[in-house]
Amino acid sequence: MNITNKIQQYAIVDVFAERPLRGNPLAVVPDADDLDEHTMRAIAVEFNLSETSFALAPTKASADFRIRSFTPTGDEVFGVGHNALGVWWWLAETGQLGERTSFVQQLGDELLPVSIGRENGRATVSLAQAMPRHIGDVGDLEALAEALGLDKTEPALGPQEAVVVSTGAAHMLVRLVSRNEVDRAEPDASMLLPLLERAGAQGCYVFTTSGEQRGEAYARFFNPTVGIREDPATGSAAGPLGWLLANRSGAGGQETFTVVQGVSMGRESHIRLLVRPDAVELTGSAVLTATGQLHL
Repeated sequence: MNITNKIQQYAIVDVFAERPLRGNPLAVVPDADDLDEHTMRAIAVEFNLSETSFALAPTKASADFRIRSFTPTGDEVFGVGHNALGVWWWLAETGQLGERTSFVQQLGDELLPVSIGRENGRATVSLAQAMPRHIGDVGDLEALAEALGLDKTEPALGPQEAVVVSTGAAHMLVRLVSRNEVDRAEPDASMLLPLLERAGAQGCYVFTTSGEQRGEAYARFFNPTVGIREDPATGSAAGPLGWLLANRSGAGGQETFTVVQGVSMGRESHIRLLVRPDAVELTGSAVLTATGQLHL
């Protein structure tokens, strides 16, 4: 007996990538207004990607699209990262945005501007993140080093090198002394999770600028709070990192950064950031990897 009563289109796009099977894979489900929240969560669990995003009609008059994103555990997230950028890239590449270049997206209760451009024949998307906020510093670096699988007797972490910053999603930013230390990190989720919860952070972004080119950081992201062991590209964490680096530089003006992530996973990603004292803008592109139908 055929029990299928709805066909729902979807696409898989690799965000912050120059070619397929790099960057961060995102399931994009367009025209999702007929899907209830329970079904959205179930679809995200089915895809089992770091995030699955749904494009819907906005509930606020000044927005063009509403985007809802869910993790493999069915948790809804509201940060501005590959989850939103991939949706807007897909809308632009499939001709659904017309000739316009400026839009407003609704993410939760936030209304945030979106700009569409083109580079080398492909759409590029620039997304404004929420106002940067320094949530607090992380005090117990010894426990943090242990949770990250780093040798506590070696100077992997320096003093005051773990902070929590939000540009829409609060993440713990942990500066390590070298790229080698970043690659060596092997977090124990059972130990890291309570540290994140006490700090008011969703995920942990370990990074270094040592040995990197000026304006570049090398990073990895772990988020046991929503079941993500490691993420290959995390715009919602790269934004806070760009703001932190700009504030530490003391330049006080507009700065640009690139965060390289996903290298150890074989999914190298490049996340571009434009940082002002009170704002962060995320820019990137994507590639189409797969299309298909959900039989619901």
